[in-house]
Amino acid sequence: MNYRTESDLIGELQIPGTALYGVQTQRGIENFPISNFHLSDYPDFVNGLAYTKLGAAMANHALGLLSDAQYQAIATACREILAGQHHEHFPVDMIQGGAGTTTNMNANEVIANRALQLMGHQPGEYQYCSPNDHVNGSQSTNDAYPTAIHLGLYATWKTYMEHYQQLIDAFQRKADEFKNVLKMGRTQLEDAVPMTLGQTFGAFAQILREEIPHLQLAADELLTVNMGATAVGTGICSEPGYAAKCIEALREITGWDVRLAPDLVAATSDTSSMVGYSQALRRIATKLNKICNDLRLLGSGPKCGLHEIDLPARQPGSSIMPGKVNPVIPEVMNQICYKVIGNDLCVAMSNEAAQMELNAMEPVMAQCCFESSEIMMNGFDVLRKYCIDGIKANEENCRNYIRGSIGIVTALNPVIGYKNSTKIAKEAMQTGKSVYDLVLEHDILSQQDLDTILSPENMIRPVKLGIKAKK
Repeated sequence: MNYRTESDLIGELQIPGTALYGVQTQRGIENFPISNFHLSDYPDFVNGLAYTKLGAAMANHALGLLSDAQYQAIATACREILAGQHHEHFPVDMIQGGAGTTTNMNANEVIANRALQLMGHQPGEYQYCSPNDHVNGSQSTNDAYPTAIHLGLYATWKTYMEHYQQLIDAFQRKADEFKNVLKMGRTQLEDAVPMTLGQTFGAFAQILREEIPHLQLAADELLTVNMGATAVGTGICSEPGYAAKCIEALREITGWDVRLAPDLVAATSDTSSMVGYSQALRRIATKLNKICNDLRLLGSGPKCGLHEIDLPARQPGSSIMPGKVNPVIPEVMNQICYKVIGNDLCVAMSNEAAQMELNAMEPVMAQCCFESSEIMMNGFDVLRKYCIDGIKANEENCRNYIRGSIGIVTALNPVIGYKNSTKIAKEAMQTGKSVYDLVLEHDILSQQDLDTILSPENMIRPVKLGIKAKK
């Protein structure tokens, strides 16, 4: 392999001749072999860097800080990245020291070296287009890096919403399919009152649907950025008017409502927008965890569990127990939810670690937010395709549970009174007789009135029947 030599404050390094990155990226590769999470694994983040650098270049060109040739080459390089090219030249670890300087310089170097090629020069000939002086002009890592994170996460959110809505729609389809399947509701895992399986799945859809406004609000906060803040928020090393022009350019490039933070000193040390986004993901994770636990309970058995629904069989469940099939899809979603909740704790602790005018923990916060978004999207699709869409109702078991349940006495309570209801419930538990048979045996209601009260349509919503007990 051919190499070229580049140098920085620390000294010289050999760079692979085909690499678009440069010396500071190479130092990051050597210094941070931390995880298996690299910039190139998160295309939206790489695109966020390209958006940011293109917006800065447009502003710098308008202010006369870049020549036409430099601007055109930088802009073309950024647009190529946005088109999915050159992402393999972003190899640095997402988790790194330096508050994101390595990531920022990775972008600066790739864009500068690609710009040099477009201008007819060789990578490393930075006198014609410099990573620091031209691509990073009027910027610091401390405003370019968080802006790129925000824009990358916003792009990720837009994709996330598509996958999330598809999952909600899948639950709603099951709610419609099971709307006439009567079952026992349960509270504290004890028999409660009758309901329909459709109501169960409709509730799943609704509790997820209710998170959409929270997620939208969290995503909207990401569009407030601190471009123009440079090092600590004072704007040192940027031209007057640069911040406004850069924001205008970012709005034009993305088509999004990008806004400049009202106080750039505050915004440079405040990473709470990532906290808000991570918390929104955690809220969804806690709800999905509950739903998947319910699916596992409802499908448990098949002979010694509830077995009110049949989950699609995806794989053999044991290396020793023949015929066993496990609820592997809800189980993997549970684990995704735990990971997202753990990531959110990391984001919260990292946010608290901000010191003075900067939060140096932004890299791990970004990694957690991007990872949580990605694994949740994957989980949504797997849960929808391999579980929800294929769920079948076990109507016979659902009917049998209702027939044998003491819980249906609650439906009689408004008519026969709490004292009679308690008496019937206690006797049913002691004798094993059904509530239905005991009410008739004690001549509390006529069979016609009893059938009316216990009809499915009268047990799943508020009704006024006008029926009175005999005694």
